[in-house]
Amino acid sequence: MKSEWSVPFCPLCTGQLAMAGDESGWQSDPQSSRVFASFRVVSTNRLGIAITVAVAKTAGSRRPVYHFLSPILSGNSMEAGIVGLPNVGKSTLFNALTSSVAAQSANYPFCTIEPNEGIVSVPDARLHRITDFIKPQKVIPSALKLVDIAGIVKGAAEGEGLGNKFLSHIRQVDAIMQVVRCFEDPDVIHVSGQVNPIADIDTIETELVLADMQTLENALGKAQRTARSGDKEAKLRVAAIEKCNAHLESEQPLRTLELPEAEQVAISSYGLMTAKPILYIANVDENDLNGEHELVGKVREHAAKTGASVACVCAKLESEIAELDEEDRAEMLADVGLEEPSLNIIAREAYRTLGLQSFFTAGETEVRAWPVRIGATAPQAAGVIHSDFERGFIRAEIYQLPELEEYKTEKDIRQAGKLRVEGKSYVMQDGDICHFLFNV
Repeated sequence: MKSEWSVPFCPLCTGQLAMAGDESGWQSDPQSSRVFASFRVVSTNRLGIAITVAVAKTAGSRRPVYHFLSPILSGNSMEAGIVGLPNVGKSTLFNALTSSVAAQSANYPFCTIEPNEGIVSVPDARLHRITDFIKPQKVIPSALKLVDIAGIVKGAAEGEGLGNKFLSHIRQVDAIMQVVRCFEDPDVIHVSGQVNPIADIDTIETELVLADMQTLENALGKAQRTARSGDKEAKLRVAAIEKCNAHLESEQPLRTLELPEAEQVAISSYGLMTAKPILYIANVDENDLNGEHELVGKVREHAAKTGASVACVCAKLESEIAELDEEDRAEMLADVGLEEPSLNIIAREAYRTLGLQSFFTAGETEVRAWPVRIGATAPQAAGVIHSDFERGFIRAEIYQLPELEEYKTEKDIRQAGKLRVEGKSYVMQDGDICHFLFNV
């Protein structure tokens, strides 16, 4: 029971302002005294793209109802940090992923000091399949924020090679993408003098382990003093710190340690780096795009033991492909035997490493993919779009792509009784196509 509105232009932010002025556009909800309207906003602004929502108001109100702004990345967007030893192809990969030349690729250590940031879209075939039926004006994929963090060297935990600065950048991201060199090239120097991806992994992991141990050591004394006063949360914190220290002393990353949820929460503010999920990116030679070299095999074995995942890419080749137009790109991919750029696979793997899945909003104005944590509830997913949607969540109307493929339109899905109405406890499923109704 929704109606479409044309809403006034807001000159202040170059966006749209929805006004509750004309009562004729509002439709009553028979289950309550509220009335609802769906705004299909038709313009963009410099911060992002406006969205289709349902809002509620009491009858008779003539004040502005809502100011619709939806940035490309929501306020709770997640970041993946790209790390690696110097000269492993890290900045080359970042440039290709973000189609940016901001990260200066140079054949010497510390060519990146301040982190470069970029946005990369996450390819999803379902998004374009939805557009076959909805025919929107715009199609907006989900996106990730990537941070190119300077090359780390041995001794970073003690401040070597600007180590403290590098580690602080890693501490701020939600997941780590470590580029490891799995190719031989005498013209590209290696910081240790030989190509050994496992040694490279151990070098960085050792620095992260040492830094985490230092963080926990600094936190333990304060937590113990607070715990002696009877503070229950502090007691949980002490227990968690002691378990983490023992695990780190055995040279194991914290992502392989299982802690009760309450203890995880108690130490969540510490930004422990070895607890972050990690994706190893094997930078391979263009003659080994499938990653069959024994060096890649060793990386896969290590990842299986330490709760990580692996993806292969030839960063040099991908940087060349990224610079081509669509026609030339397709031709080059065919020449090297790839169905799609390896960068697409990297983006999807990074998405999964962050523990994300996608839901969609779909209307004539736009079809859009949104990232949400696996296991999130419907109100939490609504909050990805805007915090008010979560705060005032009433219900969600949901269907999936198979229903759209069978019934062709949302109207026919509804008439067939296949449009599900879900409440606050509903756990979002990957690929849900949603309308959220809320009241603030």
